[in-house]
Amino acid sequence: MPQIYTADQEELLQEINRHVEAKPPAMYVVLLLNDDYTPIDFVEDVLQRFFKKDADEASKITMQVHQQGQGLCGMFPKDIAESKALQVESFSRQHNHPLQCLAERSES
Repeated sequence: MPQIYTADQEELLQEINRHVEAKPPAMYVVLLLNDDYTPIDFVEDVLQRFFKKDADEASKITMQVHQQGQGLCGMFPKDIAESKALQVESFSRQHNHPLQCLAERSES
């Protein structure tokens, strides 16, 4: 059943609707950083486990990390990106690897 608004409430709602623009959430990129100690197969496992990459895509990103110093794992809203970065670093430390994972605000 629709709600009944008074004239004042209706005017206020119209004013709010004119001034409020819904914007999509800011997106964050999640990056893996290269180091000289973490094995390639571990990086590939991380990409498959936490970012749902298939074996071929995980291999390509791993080579990007190795050759360019960092690799893009994905783009997510802030909370998800930060959670994934923390999960990856925690998992890495549990397995005695120094793999670093960052969440940075996307410029696009």
